[in-house]
Amino acid sequence: MIIELGHYALVLALATGLVVSLIPLIGARRGDEAMMSVGVTGSLTQFALVLLSFAVLTYAYMVSDFSVQNVWENSHSLMPAIYKFSGVWGNHEGSMLLWLLILTLFSALVAWFGSNLPSRLKANVLSVQAWISTAFLLFILLTSNPFIRIGPVPAEGRDLNPVLQDIGLAIHPPLLYLGYVGFSVCFSFAVAALIEGRIDAAWARWVRPWTLAAWTFLTAGISMGSYWAYYELGWGGWWFWDPVENASFMPWLAGTALLHSAVVMEKREALKIWTVLLAILTFSLSLLGTFLVRSGVLTSVHAFATDPSRGIFILAILCLFIGGALALFALRAPTLKSGGLFQPISREGALVLNNLILTVSAATVLVGTLYPLVLETLTGEKISVGAPFFNLTFGLLMTPILIALPFGPLLAWKRGDVLGAMQRLYVAAALALVVGLALYYAENGGPVMAVAGLAAGFFLMFGAIADLWYRAGFGKQTFSIALRRLKGLPRSAFGTALAHFGFGVTVLGIVAVTTFETENVVEMKQGMTTEAGGYSLTFDGLRSAIGPNYTEEQGHFTVRQGGVEVGDVWSSKRLYTARRMPTTEAGILTFGLSQLYVSLGDPMDGGGMVVRIWWKPYILCIWGGTLIMMVGGFVSLSDRRLRVGAPSRKAKPVKAMPGGLEAAE
Repeated sequence: MIIELGHYALVLALATGLVVSLIPLIGARRGDEAMMSVGVTGSLTQFALVLLSFAVLTYAYMVSDFSVQNVWENSHSLMPAIYKFSGVWGNHEGSMLLWLLILTLFSALVAWFGSNLPSRLKANVLSVQAWISTAFLLFILLTSNPFIRIGPVPAEGRDLNPVLQDIGLAIHPPLLYLGYVGFSVCFSFAVAALIEGRIDAAWARWVRPWTLAAWTFLTAGISMGSYWAYYELGWGGWWFWDPVENASFMPWLAGTALLHSAVVMEKREALKIWTVLLAILTFSLSLLGTFLVRSGVLTSVHAFATDPSRGIFILAILCLFIGGALALFALRAPTLKSGGLFQPISREGALVLNNLILTVSAATVLVGTLYPLVLETLTGEKISVGAPFFNLTFGLLMTPILIALPFGPLLAWKRGDVLGAMQRLYVAAALALVVGLALYYAENGGPVMAVAGLAAGFFLMFGAIADLWYRAGFGKQTFSIALRRLKGLPRSAFGTALAHFGFGVTVLGIVAVTTFETENVVEMKQGMTTEAGGYSLTFDGLRSAIGPNYTEEQGHFTVRQGGVEVGDVWSSKRLYTARRMPTTEAGILTFGLSQLYVSLGDPMDGGGMVVRIWWKPYILCIWGGTLIMMVGGFVSLSDRRLRVGAPSRKAKPVKAMPGGLEAAE
């Protein structure tokens, strides 16, 4: 009965979505407040219904109800509780329900916190959100119902994919979907504004916090996914240019461009048409990523193996929303005012350069991802576009942004002084070059161009500090006054500086680990020692262990430096009993920002084991930088000017003072 309640809640959510899709839209056309208010009530109701449905599926997993086909296919009674919970979205049907839950959550947030939005715009936005949720509710109910019963009831489940039995599954998909789906709000704002035919700086001010929130969560999701693949798959890499990785990276690039474009539109009322187009394209890339993962057209460790009919359904949704939005844009764009003008050398110009590079980079990744699919469809020829293509093209495209990014915040709006910005940054540039050279020689050299990459990372970091330094007036004001000015800067200024600083840290980590990492593949027997990264690893042998639903062989390694023991590493090969599927559990030992990474291979005839050992200097900078970027995003969101629906601050009471003076308490 409980399972049927979850299914019925989805049906009611579909009915609610159909109502919200039409009534508020008609009300906006007629100026009927009562009809427009249906959007608020309906969005909150739809979220409650989808939440109920998701809770029912979670309950089925937690109690191991194997009468539900989805639970039987993706769970096991011996699985730890955390994996039963995260297993809810460790499959196609459950992950789509999570996707829908987050979509309706964002609709509910717009309904609840959008009190300062014009009623017509708010009604249109909620209707567009309801169009999307209705389409995906139909998709779930018709092709991906997670509540299908089976009989007779199996005694035991088939277990969750062993690769997914990790804490990363509990964190990575929800964060990624918060980013993916968060951009639906930007899309809905864009379509709603096109329907109304009015786009101005106020529109950008309403869109910007939703863009920032989605970008921050997507950054977190991509970063967590990268680290999860790094330690779980045992390949020793942090990014593989896998098609499904690219599917999440493309909306991140477009979303970053949208975030910066919205700033120009809000401040200068420029780039209006471009900003609206970016809002449409960013969510379109999110939908494209959904199609690539779930259509069966890709072969990837990340992709869900699904039947083609689901892919055709999602493709229809993709064509409907992307095609419809672009058609509406083409119809309305000629009637929209283009906005203010500015000089090429200005802060607007720097942000336009940022947009140009990011969008071209996203297009390059899109071409590299889709070209093999298109070629195979047209000619039957199978090719792969791998890391060499992406590293070369993407690396060359991103080089200008590494140089130009610190200049942007130091240029004035409308007309800037590039020489003045250079004078402010020469110390940062010189210091970055010196520190980059020092790090290069400290790591015993490498390719000469690595110096430029290291210096670029430090230049981004020092440039972010310089931005706050000059904003506060250090060097021109007394230290106490400058410190007070620094404390008085808006939080969005600190958020921007943190995001740029974090980007520099990530660039530094990428360049350092690419340049200085070492890899050894050796056959080791018990008692043998090998060297890696200035450390000695001694193989102490194997031992057997039994987990809740797996058996494993664990290899123990003692790590020494200069003959002194500094730690140990356990690496293992697991076999999950239900699926008879092996996995490799890497052993990782951290030294500061660097890591020693050990992965067991296959046993050899002579009694030894193949062991792969990597020394990865400064690799934690990659994820540490993204963490700083996320903090910057949340700091910016905490700025009152960026919070939609924030109540206005009331004036403080005024009290009469002796001598006729007045002062606020």
